[in-house]
Amino acid sequence: MNSILSLIGRDTELFHQDINANEKELQSVVSQSRFLVLGGAGSIGQAVTKEIFKRNPQKLHVVDISENNMVELVRDIRSSFGYINGDFQTFALDIGSIEYDAFIKADGQYDYVLNLSALKHVRSEKDPFTLMRMIDVNVFNTDKTIQQSIDAGAKKYFCVSTDKAANPVNMMGASKRIMEMFLMRKSEEIAISTARFANVAFSDGSLLHGFNQRIQKNQPIVAPNDIKRYFVTPQESGELCLMSCIFGENRDIFFPKLSEALHLISFADIAVKYLKQLGYEPHLCESEDEARELAKTLPAQGKWPCLFTSSDTTGEKDFEEFFTDKETLDMARFDNLGIIKNDSLYQQELLELFEQKIGQMKTDRQWTKEEIVQLFFIMIPDFGHKETGKYLDSKM
Repeated sequence: MNSILSLIGRDTELFHQDINANEKELQSVVSQSRFLVLGGAGSIGQAVTKEIFKRNPQKLHVVDISENNMVELVRDIRSSFGYINGDFQTFALDIGSIEYDAFIKADGQYDYVLNLSALKHVRSEKDPFTLMRMIDVNVFNTDKTIQQSIDAGAKKYFCVSTDKAANPVNMMGASKRIMEMFLMRKSEEIAISTARFANVAFSDGSLLHGFNQRIQKNQPIVAPNDIKRYFVTPQESGELCLMSCIFGENRDIFFPKLSEALHLISFADIAVKYLKQLGYEPHLCESEDEARELAKTLPAQGKWPCLFTSSDTTGEKDFEEFFTDKETLDMARFDNLGIIKNDSLYQQELLELFEQKIGQMKTDRQWTKEEIVQLFFIMIPDFGHKETGKYLDSKM
């Protein structure tokens, strides 16, 4: 973790005070409880699974659509922590499938259900088909698995949101904001908590993770120089989720407090730190062609070609925020964790309209991105979406 901390401009872990102060209760609750982790083989899901596993749960079942990531999760856990007396099993299943429903019907007995599955990329809104899958994963699969948890008598449901749900400007963030609306409706039947947090450094598919891939493949490092983000480590993401799951009251949204330890840093700045940590001097290029060509010769000279450009793609937010000025906060309960307190406020007619409109599109097997964007504006009147016509897939 120390190498990641230095890259994101920190030398201390964010939540160690809160974890240490509550470790005895965490150990007690986890060791007496049964857990189901959905999306447990993604970067955040693996971190959460490890946080649960190392506290010896009675039962820990992990579901994820990625068979390969699940294999690595098991290898990682066995190599790091070994074994527990409890029931630990993994299942390579699609949460939206009939097979998953049969799995829940066959077992389904859990105290805590944690949903870490999500389509998280802004680039997922570039076409109407991937966008519809994002709605399914982020909204309807969440609503479905909450109902299954209610039916099976679970005591708590946790799911991960995003900082991009606060005043959203892209469809991913807006889908998570709509998900939060559906959570409020279900919170009348089961205790639900969630979390909004920053970018997880070097998580699968992230730009920082891409730095590792570029180095391995001897390719240029490319990053925006005008976008700054907050970063947490994978372990910190797992700690935040577990704290919200165990200690969050109904409808609570946990988030990391801003402090000297948690500050904005640009992707370009991290790229420079990253290369220097590996022993390379960044060499700034003027174009993609120049960067690709220099990648053939510069690394042998101890230099690495970099292309740092301004961002002009659809869905990029100029700044990050974890809450809005309309939300009620509890900043006193924890040292480094803030909590958004919510009442059970939602518009039933809006949720029904969303279900009906999306359901009709699926029945017709035909929809456009424009139709979905228009529906999102109905759900979120102040949605700050701006279409530039440019997407990350058109960049190196």
